Amino acid sequence: MAKIESPLTLGTKSISKLLVQYSVPAIIASVATSLYNIVDSIFIGQGVGPMAIAGLAITFPLMNLVVAFCTLIAVGGATISSIFIGQKNESRATDVVNNVMVLCLIHSILFGGLTLIFLDDILIFFGATSETIPYAREFMRIILYGTPISYVFIGLNNLMRATGYPKKAMISALLSVLVNVILAPIFIFKLGWGISGAAIATICGQFSAFIWVLFHFMSKSSFIHFKMNNRWFTPTIIQRIYAIGLSPFLMNVCACIVVVFINKSLLDYAGADGNLAVGAYGIINRTTMFFVMIVFGVTQGMQPILGFNFGANKWDRVKNTLYMGIWIGIAITVVGFAVTESFPDTISSFFTKDRTLIDMARNGFRIYFIFYPVVGCQIVIQNFFQSIGKPKLSIFLSLTRQLLFLIPFLIILPKYYGIDGVWASMCGSDLVAFVTAIVTLIIEIRILNKRFLNIKPIEQAV
Repeated sequence: MAKIESPLTLGTKSISKLLVQYSVPAIIASVATSLYNIVDSIFIGQGVGPMAIAGLAITFPLMNLVVAFCTLIAVGGATISSIFIGQKNESRATDVVNNVMVLCLIHSILFGGLTLIFLDDILIFFGATSETIPYAREFMRIILYGTPISYVFIGLNNLMRATGYPKKAMISALLSVLVNVILAPIFIFKLGWGISGAAIATICGQFSAFIWVLFHFMSKSSFIHFKMNNRWFTPTIIQRIYAIGLSPFLMNVCACIVVVFINKSLLDYAGADGNLAVGAYGIINRTTMFFVMIVFGVTQGMQPILGFNFGANKWDRVKNTLYMGIWIGIAITVVGFAVTESFPDTISSFFTKDRTLIDMARNGFRIYFIFYPVVGCQIVIQNFFQSIGKPKLSIFLSLTRQLLFLIPFLIILPKYYGIDGVWASMCGSDLVAFVTAIVTLIIEIRILNKRFLNIKPIEQAV
């Protein structure tokens, strides 16, 4: 019989080794996913044209909503399962896996079905014009038909990592990307399917990963796996999943709202070149998300370490994980700042040969990334609170960067500085959100220090 891997070393192994063990596979998976998004956009830009890039950019807010309803379950389930394992309650962790599977199917059918019915109205609300809506509609229809596959894959993949299998979670992400990258150029260039070919390739890649994660949780050799006798729909577990998953859910909803504001501002202040300005933001968005996804890879690797040790009352290990994660996050976004400020034209030329679009993107890169080095710190702190089961603080911090500060900037600055004010709004909100995150962390660390002062770790208490 195959040896069952145990995540119990999360409470004993050195933090630096655990971060390498859990974060490196998550980073590789995140980089692969980001590269897929970038390569996909490059294929669409080079194979279909600049209007297709703008049409794809219009789908970003809707894609954020698709992800939002999935991460509501995936992140909440992953966090709770880690805490249960830290408390040595494997049966409850199994209940979580079963419940996540059911919720993923319910969410995908409800959200995907309703969105398909009102797709054109949604895209127009998000800023689609007569030139861009055919591309946006064609792409999103196929993506929405595949939401059951996408949701189960993403939901179970997060649980795979949280229950002690970071390398297998990495493999599933890489499998999805590899199939996608192989099929996309065939469908777009060889078969001439255009932007729909990119969407079909995406679903094919996710289907291959869906099969992989399903087999993992059906196997009795997995530390936590499906059990028919355990609970599949438990109101108390569902409530906790939603409570913790609400933070990343709101983060993605905020991203959706913000992209709508950004697209509309660009259309209003760029005049006749409004569609190209939206395309420029699409290029910048893909680029910034590459580095943000690497930071997310770090936080995904931190999550089971933080959740387990918080559940086991090992506060010093929790703090060490947090501080290491902050410095790694900052280092990643510093690199992002250096690359984008130094080579904006080179980056843009991968996506398009249109000189107007490249010029617009260059200007956006220069302003957008001014305070980008502090973004990594803010993301790590926000995800720290989510990982230790403090969703209200995580929600607050996710709202600050993407809604509470950015929307007022977007309303005020473009009136005085035009399209430059749109880019400046984003970098300004990054700075203010960073300061807010630091102040919140200092206050909460002092509170938690007092709480854990006289609490013994779980194994000592037993």
